[in-house]
Amino acid sequence: VLAALGDFFGIPPFYISCVLAPLASNASELVASMNYAAKRTKSTITTSLGCLLGAANMNNTFCLAIFYGLIVCREGLKWTFSAETIVIVGVQVVMFFFAYQSTMKLWTAFVVLSFFPLSILVVAFLESPIVGML
Repeated sequence: VLAALGDFFGIPPFYISCVLAPLASNASELVASMNYAAKRTKSTITTSLGCLLGAANMNNTFCLAIFYGLIVCREGLKWTFSAETIVIVGVQVVMFFFAYQSTMKLWTAFVVLSFFPLSILVVAFLESPIVGML
């Protein structure tokens, strides 16, 4: 479906799936986190942030494991995910440091939110003819 949507709009399927798949697969975590945060207590906001961090970490680690498993188990499968893998690992390393802060400030939310569009731009840059990392 995501590939067909990308073909219809003339956008590579990776960029469509990078935006829509996380929203669809994490909808329950997003709703639960919003409900926790709406209570506006220290413990519920901490729970909300913990749920979001856990879901993001689990999804990124799981996707990397699937990529690596496919390459190892399927002979002849060409690896074309270098840019995506570099960005996923890079964001996870940076998020490790944000997750271990004892107090979350409002400005960190904007920095963390910027990782999503920035990672798409970095993948596009790494796969561009200038860099040519396919």
